[in-house]
Amino acid sequence: MLSSIIDSTLARTAKFFSSRKMPVVANMSFRTVTTPVGTVRLYDSAPNDRSKPCVVFVPDGPNVIEHHAAVFSLLTPHVRVVCFDMPGFGFSLPRATYGHSLNQGAAAVIAVLDALSIAKTWLAFSCGNGFYAMRTAQLAPDRVAGLFLTQTPALRVMAPWTQRILPRALRTPVLGQILVWLTRKKLSHGWYQVALPRGADASSYQTTANNALTAGGSFCLASITQGLAREIDTPMSGIGAPCTLLWGEKDHSHKHTDPASLLNDIPHAEIIRFADCGHFSDLEQPARYCELLLARVGGTKPA
Repeated sequence: MLSSIIDSTLARTAKFFSSRKMPVVANMSFRTVTTPVGTVRLYDSAPNDRSKPCVVFVPDGPNVIEHHAAVFSLLTPHVRVVCFDMPGFGFSLPRATYGHSLNQGAAAVIAVLDALSIAKTWLAFSCGNGFYAMRTAQLAPDRVAGLFLTQTPALRVMAPWTQRILPRALRTPVLGQILVWLTRKKLSHGWYQVALPRGADASSYQTTANNALTAGGSFCLASITQGLAREIDTPMSGIGAPCTLLWGEKDHSHKHTDPASLLNDIPHAEIIRFADCGHFSDLEQPARYCELLLARVGGTKPA
C-alpha cells in the first residue's frame, strides 16, 4: 500500500537526517529488536529477570518511552517493566508493508516477547494500542496473563470517535500520511490540549514529544487511524484473560465515548473511572495507577 511506503520512507529519512539526540533520562537505557513489521526501540528494566511478574507497556503516541519515566520508577522495584514504541511511533521504524492492522500489531508484540524470552506477561496498553493488546490475547492467550488498558473502548465505537476528532483529510490514505508528516509537531502540541483536563499544564508532555520529533521520531497518526478503521468489523470477543480498563472522565476527546462498550467484547472486564484524569491516567496520576496495576499483577505495592 502506497500510504505505508510513504510513512516508512519518511520515518527513515527523518531519523537518518536528524542531527539532534533525544535527551538522556537517568536510569533508562534502550535497545532495538527486529520484528516482522519493523525495528522497535525498547526499554527493559530487568533483562532476563524471571523472578518478578512482567508488564509490557506501549506509549500512546505522540507519547514516547521517556514520558513514562516517573511511572516506571515506581514499578521497577516490584515488577519487570518492558516498554516499546510501536512501529511508526517514537523511534521504532515501520516496514513499508506495515499497515497498522490488528494482526501486524499483535505480531510486533509477540516478536518482542520472543526476543526477550518472556513466556507470559501483562499488557498495559492505551487507546488504539489497546486493540493490539486485545488481538495478542486472542492469538496468543498463553502469553498474556492479563490486560490493563487505558481509554480503550470497543473497537466499533472508534469510528465515530475518529470522525469527530480527525479531519477527513487525515483519514484519507496518502493525503493523510503527508499532512500528518508536515504538521506532526503542531498536531502533537494540540493533541495534549484536547486530551488533558481543561486548564492542565501540558508543557512537560509537549516538550518531551517535541524533543522526540526533533530527534527524528515518528508520529504516524494517519496510518494507525486508517489501519484500525479497516478492522472495525473484526470480532474482538473470546478473550479469557483478566482485564481492567481505566477511564479518564476529563478526556475531552472521548467526551461522547462509552467505556462500557468494551463489556460487549470482554464481559468480565473491570472498569475503573478516574474522575480527575484526561487521556493519560498513568501519567497524570502515576501513584494511583501503579497501585491498581500492582494489585492486579501480583507485585507488591509501592512503599
